Amino acid sequence: NNIAVHDAAQELDETELTRGRLIIDPEDAYDTFQQTLQNNLGLDSGLSPQGGSRFKTQVKIVKFDIIDDSDGVNFPLLYEDSEYGITKYIAGPSVIAVIETEHPVLISRSKTQQPIRVPAVQEYKFNK
Repeated sequence: NNIAVHDAAQELDETELTRGRLIIDPEDAYDTFQQTLQNNLGLDSGLSPQGGSRFKTQVKIVKFDIIDDSDGVNFPLLYEDSEYGITKYIAGPSVIAVIETEHPVLISRSKTQQPIRVPAVQEYKFNK
C-alpha cells in the first residue's frame, strides 16, 4: 500500500505544475494505485489473488483520497478520518488510501475476525 500511494502521488497535472500548483490527477492516480497493488501483491485486475500470491482473498480499496492545491487548503493540515483511524499532519499535497482484506482463518472458531485494514499516506514535503 505504501508503494502504491507513492506511485499514485506521482501522477501530477503537468499544466498545473507549470503554474506552480501541485495537483494530482485523480483518475490517473487511482489507476496507478490499483496497478501498483496488482503488480506488488500478485493480484488480477479485480484485485483477487493470482497463483503464487500471498493473499487468499480479494483486496478491496475502501478509501482513496487526494488532498492537493485544488482543494483550497493550507498546509500543514491536520488530516483526520475516525472511520479508518487516521490522524496525521500532512505537510503538502497527499494521497491517502486504505486497503482491506479478510483475515486469514488460522484456527476454526465461532468468532469472526475483523478484516485487516492497511492505511497509507504519501505526502509532498516542501523545502523551506
